[in-house]
Amino acid sequence: MSLQVALFFLFGIGAIASAIGTITRRNPVAAAVNLIVHFFMLAGLYLTLQAQFLAILQILVYAGAIMVLVVFVIMLLNLGNEEALREQFTLRKVLGAAIAAIFMLQLGVLFNASPSQRYLSPAAASLGTAESIGQALFTTYLFPFEAISLLLLAALVGAIILAKRKVE
Repeated sequence: MSLQVALFFLFGIGAIASAIGTITRRNPVAAAVNLIVHFFMLAGLYLTLQAQFLAILQILVYAGAIMVLVVFVIMLLNLGNEEALREQFTLRKVLGAAIAAIFMLQLGVLFNASPSQRYLSPAAASLGTAESIGQALFTTYLFPFEAISLLLLAALVGAIILAKRKVE
C-alpha cells in the first residue's frame, strides 16, 4: 500500500469520525470544533487526490470564513435551555434514516462494482489544479464568474449601508 493510499484512508476515517462527532455533540461549540476538523480532513482528502487548489479553498473558505460565521451565530443565539431544543420522534428523523439507508446501499453497490469501474480517467489528475480551474473560470464560465462577483459586491455594499444605518 502506497503512502498516498494510506493517507487517503486515514483522512477518510478522520472525516467520517469528525462528521459523526459534529452531529452527535450536544454542545454547539464542540460540534463547531468537530466541523472544523472535518473541513481539514476533507482538505487532506483533496490533497491525496491531487486537487491542491480545492484543498486550499477548503481551508480558506470553509475552515476559515464559514466557521467564523458559524461560531459568531452560536455566540449570538445564547443557547441556554437545552431541554427545550430536544426533538421527539418526528417524520424528519424517519426521512433522515431512510436517506442514510439509501446512501449506504449506494456505497455497497459502489464497493461491489467490478474493478474496471473503480478507476478514474487519465485526465482526472489535471482537473483539480489551479491552472485547469482558472482556465475554466476565465473562458467557459467568465460571464457567471463576473456576475457572481458583482452580486457579492452589491451584497457587501448593502450590508455596510444597513449596518451604518443602525449605528446612526
